[in-house]
Amino acid sequence: MEQRSICLINDSFPPVTDGVANAVVNYAKNLTQDGKRATVVTPAYPDADDTQFGFPVVRYPSVDLTKLVGYHAGLPFSSQTLEKLVEQRFDLIHCHCPVTSAMLARALRDRIHVPLVFTYHTKFDIDIANAIKGKLLQEEAKKVLVDNITACDEVWTVSHGAGENLKSLGYQGGYLVMPNGVDFPKGRVDESLVREVTKDFDLPENVPMFLFVGRMMWYKGLKIILDALKLLREQGTVFRMVFVGNGGDREEVIAYSEKLGLSDCVFFTAPAYDRNVIRAWYCRADLFLFPSTFDTNGLVVREAAASGCPSVLIAGSCAAEGVTDGRNGFLIEENAVSLCAKLTALCADREAMRRVGENAMRELYLSWEDAVARANERYAVVLDRYRSGKYPKHERFSDEFFNTQGDLMEAMSRVAEMRGETGRLRRELREGFDEAREALREKLEKEW
Repeated sequence: MEQRSICLINDSFPPVTDGVANAVVNYAKNLTQDGKRATVVTPAYPDADDTQFGFPVVRYPSVDLTKLVGYHAGLPFSSQTLEKLVEQRFDLIHCHCPVTSAMLARALRDRIHVPLVFTYHTKFDIDIANAIKGKLLQEEAKKVLVDNITACDEVWTVSHGAGENLKSLGYQGGYLVMPNGVDFPKGRVDESLVREVTKDFDLPENVPMFLFVGRMMWYKGLKIILDALKLLREQGTVFRMVFVGNGGDREEVIAYSEKLGLSDCVFFTAPAYDRNVIRAWYCRADLFLFPSTFDTNGLVVREAAASGCPSVLIAGSCAAEGVTDGRNGFLIEENAVSLCAKLTALCADREAMRRVGENAMRELYLSWEDAVARANERYAVVLDRYRSGKYPKHERFSDEFFNTQGDLMEAMSRVAEMRGETGRLRRELREGFDEAREALREKLEKEW
């Protein structure tokens, strides 16, 4: 088998914890195990410990945008960064972020002349709306995103729904669906671990228990869950509900649960990062509630399936792809009344939950080993097509433009780091901006 060197580029990576960071880790880990050489390229991050990984991690300068987007964003135009990456002799670049990481990936592709693959993981229109105020700026940000993705040689999405979302942003090219995997083995954890993890919570064995795992954000459908549980409680059904996760809306969600009078049957754990602890929660639960229309892949649905826990999902959502109601999961409309009706029926038939959970384990589970094996096979096709000249030439920014922007971004970084020299650095930044603006104007005049 051809020995390839793969460059994986993404803005989020441990210590950042999110689905895309997890995907990049598992791509790198499984590619390395397969005998390939995988290198992760990601922004520098305070207290990052890359010694835990069995593959190289290249960090490059970043700026702290935690308050805006939740992580550090890389400065993609550094000439030093590019020179360092050119020396790595990559055979293929696989990018997982459509903004700054994609800019770096494009610049690197232009220097080393290898194919560039992009994976679209999440609904970036929602991320843009959360990060940027003002419709005009949002639309400009979408144009940048789409331009970066269109410039790639091949585009993958984690689901058909993710692909359609990308199309809705203005993307007009094709895409392949390449689902992400799950870093859980199939099967249950030891029951002693389940008892240890759940011992501090009132969870009687004879009472149905529901579970949510993920970021505690309202757009995950959390209000639908709580409103449905209130209705369920009012009609006299006994149950327990556990939320596992952290997120910006966590305190509001807890307060709303208390307002609804659910404190004695709805519990919130401390954030869990140990994967076996999370597995234990899936194993304890009768149902996984995930009424989210935001998520493009629904990895948590496959995590639940790995443990034999069936999911309740919104019909037609990306997370529900491959799910048949009553066979390998349960489908509802996007409202609390529909969820309450489904929970009422299932609480009266726990055997149905068990049976559907077993089907979910057989039909929905996809390991990371299998997911990356599929990707590896496609890498070979991409390389062959690229070498045969079957990908179209893309309009790209010149190296001069990248270098000019690099100088500007590095000046901005120094402003943040050297507060005692603000006057001089402001002048330096202004001069750098003027130079960059003039370079861009000259380039546009030549092209148009």
